[in-house]
Amino acid sequence: MKTILITGASSGIGQALALHYAQSGAILFLTGRDAGRLADVADQCRIRGARAVHAATVNVTDVTAMTTQCTQWDDMSPIDIVIANAGISGGAAGMDTETTDQARQIFAVNLGGVLNTLAPVLPRLQARQSGHVVVISSLAAHMPLPGAPAYSASKAAVGFYGQALAGMLSGSGVRVSVVYPGFVVSRMTAVNNFAMPFLMPADRAAQIIVKGIAKGQTRIYFPWAMAGAVRLASILPARFLAFMTRLLPRKAALSRDDIQADVN
Repeated sequence: MKTILITGASSGIGQALALHYAQSGAILFLTGRDAGRLADVADQCRIRGARAVHAATVNVTDVTAMTTQCTQWDDMSPIDIVIANAGISGGAAGMDTETTDQARQIFAVNLGGVLNTLAPVLPRLQARQSGHVVVISSLAAHMPLPGAPAYSASKAAVGFYGQALAGMLSGSGVRVSVVYPGFVVSRMTAVNNFAMPFLMPADRAAQIIVKGIAKGQTRIYFPWAMAGAVRLASILPARFLAFMTRLLPRKAALSRDDIQADVN
């Protein structure tokens, strides 16, 4: 039986992971920004067989709140797997550009949220010489999207941080997995007004992630066809890559309220 902490568990990949692990009788610690949706997910997890479910509406950008909550939970039941999943997207369409305010919000959640989730838990995993850290990056980390510069950059930072952390913790007993998903059905992708190749149901994405975690994979890419194309494109000459990315559709610009509502 595992004890698992998942941030951004009120929808998308986070919700799908919570539901998957619930079936194995895990103890679940779940965070999210929407109290109603998070409560629904917690109830579904209990129905599916989770041994215990504890949910808290915590903002991952709040250092003090995250430290307090994660510490209390680890005291309650030592965490085996921590999944820093919470994330938001932004973007710009047409002649609009991503605002500085948007960029700061995106970095605060996508990168700051990962740091705030791991900071209270990681030293405890190291002391126990066991556990698994999982961070959610994106295939956008390998191909900067001109329509979502802050999102691409934040996910690249998360990816490199996770990979470096894996090297640092090698031999410590603590494993690290970095997840690079393509398009997954979620509240985040629901606002996209363009075709999304290889769009994957969240439950299928969760199955791939769980399998990769169980195998101890440092990097988990999916779907393979899109991952291969993106990674190949990332090594192309800069001019050609810039030309290609200019042809990609752009995510519509989001207001501050829209961005907040887009939290996983």
